[in-house]
Amino acid sequence: MKCLCLIAFLAIVIAPSYSDPGEEADGFVSRKGVQFILNGKPFHANGFNAYWLMYEATDPATRFKITYAFQNATMHGLTIARTWGFHDGGYRALQIAPGIYDELTFKGLDFAIAEAKRLGIKMIITFVNNYSDFGGRKQYVEWAKTTGQNVSSDDDFYTNPLIKQYYKNHVKTMVNRVNTFTQVAYKDEPAIMAWEIMNEPQCKADISGKTLTAWITEMAPYVKSLDSKHLLSTGLEGFYGDSSPQKKTSLNPDAANVLGTDFIANHNLDAIDFASIHAYPDSWFPNLDEKSRLDYLKNWIEGHLEDAQNILKKPLILGEFGKPSNTPGYTLAQRDAVFNVALDTIYASAQKGGPATGALFWHLISDNMTNFKDSLSIVLSDKTSTVSIIGQQSHKLRLIGGKGKLLSRKIKN
Repeated sequence: MKCLCLIAFLAIVIAPSYSDPGEEADGFVSRKGVQFILNGKPFHANGFNAYWLMYEATDPATRFKITYAFQNATMHGLTIARTWGFHDGGYRALQIAPGIYDELTFKGLDFAIAEAKRLGIKMIITFVNNYSDFGGRKQYVEWAKTTGQNVSSDDDFYTNPLIKQYYKNHVKTMVNRVNTFTQVAYKDEPAIMAWEIMNEPQCKADISGKTLTAWITEMAPYVKSLDSKHLLSTGLEGFYGDSSPQKKTSLNPDAANVLGTDFIANHNLDAIDFASIHAYPDSWFPNLDEKSRLDYLKNWIEGHLEDAQNILKKPLILGEFGKPSNTPGYTLAQRDAVFNVALDTIYASAQKGGPATGALFWHLISDNMTNFKDSLSIVLSDKTSTVSIIGQQSHKLRLIGGKGKLLSRKIKN
């Protein structure tokens, strides 16, 4: 067990310098065809989800958790962090009410971005949640309701003019925010790799997918009009819709066919730079045996990579995946198998110049973070076999194009 006391002291008392960014934080990630480009070279990188960064960094006394998590991540070759750029209403809210922000919480996000920049991590930041956790669409609808708007369903988020303006205002506030640690506006910050329009957008009110596609068609160009330097994606799970009837039948779990999403239509827009998919076979197919779920996972990723290459002609990121420890009969070997299948499939595509960029597991926590520990959380300092797989696969992925030299610390697991 690491000593967190010293780390906490160093993080709080000794202010880090933000004038010298890490080696991989010194340029904007761009896109050329199905490849990401960083500093003139193809960019491949695995990473992690850490939705809690802003929440924990709101309190200066717990900011060491962000530093420690990032340091552990870089030691294991991870260079992309996906996190929430929202907390709508509630305790430690970022957006207290429409257009009203808590400066202390915003400074928490400032800190997370500044630490990512200092340690050479690229960030993917999501603007709003599909779910009610941390506010999400539901909170936007409630805010509109208090003004007398005739709204009732969370799906009114996509069509009500006032709610759409609330969302646009939040986007504008985010991209124009000037980081209090680095003095750089978010829209000018190369440590931010990309924005996501929403976390796992869904619209059950219109299962054809047309309502969600129309909303993305409106919002994506709006984001780009304010910030042309950063990449943009959807945050989608990757469920197929009416534009892909064969894969809708062969790959979608049955429950996904009423969610109103369409992987091809939602991504086949000029303002969307890369494709997003998530993968949770355990929750999608609880009655399947383990081998069948692993086979499905491989087919799920490969099917989307094929479409990213041939139809969308854009890069693809596996934005979330994991193996929950509360699955009946769970073993660590089963988790290892899931990580091997996901990361091997991504690597195979990247190695031959395909659209796979990397995979972001759900989710990384720091030591002793019991408040965010769940069946999917991973602590890199635990040195499990899964952690070893993460480090080895990430290092191997970064060797593509000769970037392996950037991993400065030997992985010891």
